[in-house]
Amino acid sequence: MLTFYHAPMTRSTRVLTLIAAMDIFDWIEIREVTVPRLDGTGRRDPANPHPEGKVPLLVHDEVPIRESAAILLYLTDLFPHAGLGVPVGHPLRGAYLSWLAWYAGVMEPALIHEAAGLSHPYLTATFRGPTEIRDRLSAALVSSNWLVGDRYTAADLLVSSPFLWFGNLDPGCDRVRGWVARCAAHPARLKALEIDDRTRAA
Repeated sequence: MLTFYHAPMTRSTRVLTLIAAMDIFDWIEIREVTVPRLDGTGRRDPANPHPEGKVPLLVHDEVPIRESAAILLYLTDLFPHAGLGVPVGHPLRGAYLSWLAWYAGVMEPALIHEAAGLSHPYLTATFRGPTEIRDRLSAALVSSNWLVGDRYTAADLLVSSPFLWFGNLDPGCDRVRGWVARCAAHPARLKALEIDDRTRAA
């Protein structure tokens, strides 16, 4: 059994988007929980088994999987027929894994540091910065509309997410801007946003 702990309009919306893209709603129980939000609303939910009270959290047969990149990888491996991941043994598997890990270990920390106004040689040496992030994305999109091969994958979903959540985050060039627009218009993202809007309005 798969159980997904979700709070609307949070990082867990990325997992909801993947569930929509893979059309696996029938396989997953979605449990809505509350989380503390930056605006001061919300609270830690005692019904949420995440050790830090965060989302997303996926539980499969009582085994918890946390962190967006790990959950996206887990689900795309669990449902390979959906075509949102890259299977073991495929020549593009390494690129797929690298983008998921790069987002979690490099891109998001660098963008958070920028948003918080933090600057330090240790941070720059470890994560580089927003300029390098935009350059890396631009180079990756020279020969394809997507990050991994010629199709939309969970890597595109995850890596594009900061640009979709923060409207003032500049993609840096038209090539990256076009990719962000394609990710924004993906039917699965629109469906996930519709579900979140409906849930928040209830």
